[in-house]
Amino acid sequence: MGVSTSFEGVSLPRSRFAALSRSELAVLVPELLLIGQLIDRSGMAWCIASFGREEMLQIAIEEWAGCSPLYTKRMQKALKYEGDDVITIFKGLQFDIGAPPQFMDFRYTVHDRWHGEFHLDHCGALLDVEPMGPDYVRGMCHDIEDPTFDATAVATNARAQVRPIHRPPRQPADRTPHCAWTVIIDPAYPEAQPIPALAVIAISRAATWALPEIDPDDDGNADYTGPLLSDVDFGAFSHSALVRIADEVCLQMHLLNLSFVLAVSNRAGADKDLATSICTKQLTGIAGVAAERIRRAMDFSTDLDGLAQVLSLHPLLNPLGYVDADIESGRLRVRPSPAHQDGAWIALCHRNSLQPLQSIATAVDPHLTVRITGADTDWTAEFDRADTAAGEFPEVLVTKVSGGAAFEFQQRQSLPLTVL
Repeated sequence: MGVSTSFEGVSLPRSRFAALSRSELAVLVPELLLIGQLIDRSGMAWCIASFGREEMLQIAIEEWAGCSPLYTKRMQKALKYEGDDVITIFKGLQFDIGAPPQFMDFRYTVHDRWHGEFHLDHCGALLDVEPMGPDYVRGMCHDIEDPTFDATAVATNARAQVRPIHRPPRQPADRTPHCAWTVIIDPAYPEAQPIPALAVIAISRAATWALPEIDPDDDGNADYTGPLLSDVDFGAFSHSALVRIADEVCLQMHLLNLSFVLAVSNRAGADKDLATSICTKQLTGIAGVAAERIRRAMDFSTDLDGLAQVLSLHPLLNPLGYVDADIESGRLRVRPSPAHQDGAWIALCHRNSLQPLQSIATAVDPHLTVRITGADTDWTAEFDRADTAAGEFPEVLVTKVSGGAAFEFQQRQSLPLTVL
């Protein structure tokens, strides 16, 4: 499982992300946040096909509301910005896979600790669904956003309410900003109530997985205790902090997926094959897109060595310890792990389910192939090079409908936001 570090008397595995430099991590972390947002793009098409649009909306609500309070609180603790005010809520959104920087371009205004606003200068999710028509826009911007924004706020203050100033469908059609919202915390407001799924996800191994504390003596920022920033400068964080953030973002993705699995399974009922099929399609799509973005961002080669580097950073196999795997050039060895106990992504990969790993290999080079030998939770994948190039899986092509698949981050100046 790799080199371990001591954490409050417990031996914890060292992160795979620790092998990267500070500057490399500053590039990778926003990539991971965006990959997390694209999980929905890889999963919801298959939910519509199996259950219809209305049930897809409910799956999305349960998926996000069942996990976002958990991972929001984890990041608050990791970066030591816990609180009960609007500023804490806004800081949390800046490290949330539901609001990746620039693609979901949140702009914040703080009036005081209990009153604030945000608007989106660019909403990649909106641009993805607008071509599908106003019903899909209302579904995302009304039906899904109303309960999930308040659910996210539960991690900070249950009496916070996020309410629209204006939101899509856009009138006129090119209106900017894409939407605008108030955030008000008032002791007179009724407390937002968690959905039942949250209690189920809260006892998962992913939700309770311990990671090493950030080294306060490492060069750079070890926390986010200072002022709210207009744009997070990931390069200002220390190497130790960026390693922890990367692992936390991977856990966000696992928690979102576990919540998705729960919502899908509840609808599939006794048809376990249907639930497995939908969840495998979701993984296949996001696995391929994630691999392509990671390889491109880190400028890895397109050979077996490059594939091993991609696998070492891929959310499928992180954090180290939650997923027990050894990665070598041309070979991946997986053993039973807490992720298998949760029924996380890795549980969908085995000798009878090659698609997720093949989608990763194809994203690195279409000539790379995979075969798996061993048991369902204890197996070895061997990668090789074929003469014939493979085509992309339909699941990957569905995910690439999102503009996020090809989105490019821009350099920005990080400025402190002061109370007006």
